[in-house]
Amino acid sequence: MYELPGGTPEPDAPVSSGRGGLGRLGRLLVGKPKDPTDPNVFHKLSLVAFLAWVGLGADGLSSSAYGPDEAFRAILGHEYLALALAALTTFTVVLLSYSYTFVVEHFPSGGGGYVVASKLLGPIPGVVSGSALVVDYVLTITISIASGVDAILSFVPIGWHHIKVPLDLAILLLLVVLNLRGIKESVKVLLPIFLVFVAMHALLIGYGITAHLGVWPQVVHAARAAATHDVSVLGFWAVFLIFMRSYSLGAGTYTGIEAVSNGLQILKEPRVATAKRTMLYMAASLALTAGGILVCYLLWHAAPAEGQTMNAVLLDRVMGSWVLGGWRIGAWLVVVTLVSEGALLFVAAQTGFIDGPRVLSNMAMDSWMPHAFANLSERLVTKNGIVLMAGAAAGLLIYSQGRVSFLVVLYAINVFITFSLTQVSMARMWIADRRLHRGWAGKVVLHAVTLVLCIAILVITTFEKFTEGAWLTFAITSALIAVCLLVRRHYQGIQREIVEIDAILSEIPTDPGAAPAPPVDPAAPVAILMVSGYGGLGVHALLSIQRLFPGYYRNIVFLSVGVVDSGHFKGRDEVDSLIASTEAGLRRYVDFAHRLGLAADSRYRIGTDVVLDAEQLCQDVRREFPKGVVFLGKLVFAQERFYYRLLHNDTAFAIQRRLQFSGLPTIVLPIRMGVARA
Repeated sequence: MYELPGGTPEPDAPVSSGRGGLGRLGRLLVGKPKDPTDPNVFHKLSLVAFLAWVGLGADGLSSSAYGPDEAFRAILGHEYLALALAALTTFTVVLLSYSYTFVVEHFPSGGGGYVVASKLLGPIPGVVSGSALVVDYVLTITISIASGVDAILSFVPIGWHHIKVPLDLAILLLLVVLNLRGIKESVKVLLPIFLVFVAMHALLIGYGITAHLGVWPQVVHAARAAATHDVSVLGFWAVFLIFMRSYSLGAGTYTGIEAVSNGLQILKEPRVATAKRTMLYMAASLALTAGGILVCYLLWHAAPAEGQTMNAVLLDRVMGSWVLGGWRIGAWLVVVTLVSEGALLFVAAQTGFIDGPRVLSNMAMDSWMPHAFANLSERLVTKNGIVLMAGAAAGLLIYSQGRVSFLVVLYAINVFITFSLTQVSMARMWIADRRLHRGWAGKVVLHAVTLVLCIAILVITTFEKFTEGAWLTFAITSALIAVCLLVRRHYQGIQREIVEIDAILSEIPTDPGAAPAPPVDPAAPVAILMVSGYGGLGVHALLSIQRLFPGYYRNIVFLSVGVVDSGHFKGRDEVDSLIASTEAGLRRYVDFAHRLGLAADSRYRIGTDVVLDAEQLCQDVRREFPKGVVFLGKLVFAQERFYYRLLHNDTAFAIQRRLQFSGLPTIVLPIRMGVARA
């Protein structure tokens, strides 16, 4: 809705959306729009700790489907190392999760590794961390879907495996539709899958370990004897390197731990307490599941089998022979568990769709990415980010043919770049603020130990797997960083020119003692001028109207759309602040017009789509002022580049097309920029 000058709300009129058959189909799939100004909208969309555990924690928990698998394959022939590997895996999960609780405390508005590195280390480490996270979340989607399909195909004949990539892409498309509907809706749909997974894996691990309680002394004795033999034959350092290689190749186990710190905006108040509770659920479930599976591999002598994951082999050995009342329920339990495992991996892809677009939007608000990535759809989700993440994931699925062994190498590298930068950032913060925090030395030690583990995993994985695909991660991430630097340079050039325009136009003489301007005359010609925040561009457009139509438009109505992007959609206070700043900017325009001797008024509208909301606002004002003509400002560059439409959205022409189609005369005023020559 928009506000009249006196503050009386005017009801919305139907939007002339111009939607055709595809638009109606999209509305059917995605759902009706949500109102960002609704005081209850944040309550309706935010997640309690349990649902956040499902939506954000599923990434970490589902990694137990491929992390322990990859780690155990690396110690074949030295399986006794699984006991130490399970212990170190549990320790690492707890350590990383605990370190990220401090990130949550000190950065309660979210953003995770990108915001932490940007605030504490500077913009360049920030963009490196952000770019690594974006690529990591693309890989979260990719590997989760690929591994999920592998789990499902583990109990069907090998002859069916040729449908893997088409099935990967079909699942990806389904998840895109769910996420375009909204985060909470997508999480609720997938909640039953999560619960089945937890129940079945609790049964698997609980029975798998307790069934061998009587032979634990023999297992430990055999492990000690095998370790002694290997050290005597191969040497301590050779055994240690085998262990560390296995530990690093299982790094996919830890990749979802940072998700909560990135997605704080979607958590229910109090967000920090909700985030900490979510982190506790995530750490406990992941540590028990990943560590328990590694121990069960050892106890049940699991070994790789063609066309099957290690978890499928383990399930068959633990449950496959179970019989109840003459019914072979074991085979069905194996199928149910594998389906739940595969489906949970699809749930884990949610983390990429939830947090990836949020990182993009944070980077867009800092002008590292096109500003369009900060925009929200009418369902209040970052649609552009979701579509980009899905497109990139589809490309990787096709390129890799969905091979998890290849994708897990790509996946493990970037997250540990972000982990490492985050640990350095937090350690630096504690040292810099040591006088303000008791116990700072212990926290520095915590981050230092975590940093050592992260760097060890990063270095070993890169060294071991560089020629097997790790190079591709560095190439993609480096390319994204280069794009970010170019985008930032472009926006900075634009900003410098706008500042120059502001400085020049602020010197325009006006008559502060002019007689009060009369009210806008509805029967006279009215210039309906779309503006954003008060500044030189809007003043330039107003003066251009007076220069092009001297003495004709003495009545001006300023319009503004306050766009609720991901920066404002963090709580009711941010939306209220947006409304206040929009009103303040319009008042300054009206005052400036009055000092020029013009009759002026203003209207505004709060929404998420500047084109649709501007169309609605213009239609409303045109009914009030029948002789009105809409004027829009458009940046025009000395040398137009093909990518400028992505960077600047081509908003003015999009609004003009819609208004002219509905019969409302609209003029686009050029505002010349020379940044392309820079």
